[in-house]
Amino acid sequence: MYKDILVPIDLDDDASWKVALGHAVDMAKAFGARLHLMTVVPDFGMAMVAQYFPKDYEHRVLEETRQRLHDFTRDHIPDGVDVQHIVGHGRVYEEIIRVAKEVNCDLILMASHRPELRDYLLGPNAARVVRHADRSVLVVRG
Repeated sequence: MYKDILVPIDLDDDASWKVALGHAVDMAKAFGARLHLMTVVPDFGMAMVAQYFPKDYEHRVLEETRQRLHDFTRDHIPDGVDVQHIVGHGRVYEEIIRVAKEVNCDLILMASHRPELRDYLLGPNAARVVRHADRSVLVVRG
């Protein structure tokens, strides 16, 4: 049913993947699908802020994050599951939607936390992805 499943994770927040990853692995095995594990490094947002960091800072952070994602895969994805590693850079929900289109994923499978009051005002990433994605999104409650 699915050939390509995008699984966004936050490497610094177990709740972003603890439950969802198990579902994604089970689906990948059942359908012979490829998992596209993705994490996003936020950008600085403002050029004024960026000037206070060393020139190669973003490049170093992106490379370190890529290595952490590979280490994560080694530790949490069983052998035999086809995985592509993707490190996005920018706003989380925008990068998820962009990458889903770029790799032509059939499904975005992601975790969501229990909404807090501030989420109703700003909207969590999962809600934004559901609203704006042009493909199926499965949100797993952690």
